[in-house]
Amino acid sequence: MTPAQFLSRLKRGEVPAVSLLLGSESYERRRCREALIAAHLTEEERDGAITLHDLSEVELAQVLDDARSLSLFADKRVIVASSAEAALPRTAKGEDDGDEGGGGGAGLKELENYVGSPTPGTVLLFESSRFDWEGDDKKKNERVRKFFAAVPDAVELKRYSQDDARALLEQLARQAKLALGPGVAETLAESLGGDAGRIAVELEKLSLFAGTGAVTLEHVAALIPDARETTIFVLVSALGRRDRTRSLSVLDTLCRDGEYLPLALSFLSGQFRMALIAKEANLKSAGQVQGHFTKQGVAMWGSRAEQVAQTATKFTKGQLERGLKLIFAADRDLRSARPDDRIVMERFVVEVTAV
Repeated sequence: MTPAQFLSRLKRGEVPAVSLLLGSESYERRRCREALIAAHLTEEERDGAITLHDLSEVELAQVLDDARSLSLFADKRVIVASSAEAALPRTAKGEDDGDEGGGGGAGLKELENYVGSPTPGTVLLFESSRFDWEGDDKKKNERVRKFFAAVPDAVELKRYSQDDARALLEQLARQAKLALGPGVAETLAESLGGDAGRIAVELEKLSLFAGTGAVTLEHVAALIPDARETTIFVLVSALGRRDRTRSLSVLDTLCRDGEYLPLALSFLSGQFRMALIAKEANLKSAGQVQGHFTKQGVAMWGSRAEQVAQTATKFTKGQLERGLKLIFAADRDLRSARPDDRIVMERFVVEVTAV
């Protein structure tokens, strides 16, 4: 089921007792979650009626026990269980198979029983956001879907293409009655890597910052100083999927934006090193990553922790180690006599994305 189909059903008043949001696309996930809550609970009913669980911290059986429980204070409830992929049993192949498993599959039979006879007035929403629908992640998402096969209403949250992200940006700008100056739409969509969630957030900030005037490229540069860093993270994501075409396209964007490529490689190195640490420490969520590095005396914003966590899911331990070796070689070549920094980086991309 697509997000549009799910939202259409909710508008008709068809609220599923149990549903699953599957994919890493944050904008559509937020829309679906908010629409589900709005369809089941009025504003007055929401106080004390929404419960959040994280399946990387609690067992699936505990979430189902909560769903079966009747509240003394609310006739209707919504229970949101994030990190649904953590409920899966570990694979026999271990970490090199993606290490997407969780706590041994406990609660699968209870899930089937609950879906067959859900608690009246209770809506249960599972969210699996670790994997997207491209490259190696697609098989992992299919495995999550198979585990939650008892849940009939599953929504596939796929990443926006660059063109779709541009169209969404223009649509949101029209809805906000926000005028975009020359080149702003292209710059925003490209510099934010087509991330629909970031586009929505940054447009809202720009509308407040620009006031009644048109948004200019100067506004974008002033308000989104980490746009290039985000583009580099998009490169990391594309490398993780072994998507050579997308990786070279993002590299082209960095070159056209005047990015100093040795600095970009330095960011890649830091990202790979922290992802390898997260992998070795078996850190599953952004919160765990942030907490781990904070304890080590390394200050880290939540957005950076999310990037590290996503990078750790896209690469196996062996791939991260190989990537660091290739980064070392590229860094050495950038420091030596060479015809062009871009040639070095393109060779790096080709080697990392080699099957």
